[in-house]
Amino acid sequence: MTDLAGKTVLVLGGSRGIGAAIVRRFVAGGAKVSFTYSGSEAAALAIAAETGAEAIKTDSADRDALVATVAGAGALDVIVINAGIALMGDPLTLDPDAVDRMIDINVRAPYHAAVEAARKMNDGGRIIVIGSVNGDRIPFPGVTAYTMTKSAMQGMVRGLARDFGPRGITVNVIQPGPTDSDMNPADGPMADLMHTTMAIKRHARADEIAEYAAYLAGPHAAMITGALQTIDGGFGA
Repeated sequence: MTDLAGKTVLVLGGSRGIGAAIVRRFVAGGAKVSFTYSGSEAAALAIAAETGAEAIKTDSADRDALVATVAGAGALDVIVINAGIALMGDPLTLDPDAVDRMIDINVRAPYHAAVEAARKMNDGGRIIVIGSVNGDRIPFPGVTAYTMTKSAMQGMVRGLARDFGPRGITVNVIQPGPTDSDMNPADGPMADLMHTTMAIKRHARADEIAEYAAYLAGPHAAMITGALQTIDGGFGA
């Protein structure tokens, strides 16, 4: 896997789940990778030791810290914005402060990180955001605020694709469906219900999402931009 050889890559949120799989895949592809983490220090240090990637502690809810981390990464070839949280429940009872923190991490952080990365990004670079198929479909109650944040990413990548297109920089969002992770385990209490809505009745693996990200970061995806890249086993079909 040398398709990303020599590329400089920053993964925001790379210590667990999809983010960790992306770090592993990009390192295997020959890239020089750094990644951020917030609360999962032990997991981050383990991934860094395993892959040789650099772990950087950064809270994506802290705009100044996030911008400083992205700026400090220099002229990137690829940024993958994976950091995100899920807050679900009755909108009448959800904590407004918790909702605002989710908006900070899931909406404001991707925008500011993408813009900051573009300031120094090499021409022909890649901005990849990990969103959710919930940006397209809400099959269950209780996910309104979360879905709102993922729908916002759709508009963001379409707009930034036009803003950065003259430099050959592509901007896309990957929209996974149910994916086996700490946040949504394949054997979790909601798994069977989610599978009833899917054509392929299983959770995706994190490495399947990572492979999609690697393709979008590679040379064959130079004309894919402003696009919603859904990988959901037919969840939204």
